[in-house]
Amino acid sequence: QVQLVESGGGLVQPGGSLRLSCVVSGTIFSIDSMSWYRQSPGKQRQLVATITINGRVNYADSVEGRFTISRDNSKNTVDLQMNSLKPEDTAVYYCNADIRRSRWNNRVTNYWGQGTQVTVSS
Repeated sequence: QVQLVESGGGLVQPGGSLRLSCVVSGTIFSIDSMSWYRQSPGKQRQLVATITINGRVNYADSVEGRFTISRDNSKNTVDLQMNSLKPEDTAVYYCNADIRRSRWNNRVTNYWGQGTQVTVSS
């Protein structure tokens, strides 16, 4: 079984910062891409940031320059540092990972965390 558990959400004022963390646990051989998504009420889930196993990153235009994604391959974690937060960043943030569970095949399975609420409000 594989679990992704997020932490670090909460309430913050506009212009403030939050750091989200996600820990992957279970039977894992390796983790390919790790990502953060977010979903606001009435809207589709959208990709916020992705980081590959080699550290290549990609950001949504709306967060470029304000958010930073990072990972620790030794600990199976991915973080999202969020600075200069805006009310429109309010959403449930989800951790996502493409995981290989066996060294004996190339099968990759996509997993989601349960989400953590981020609210930006004065």
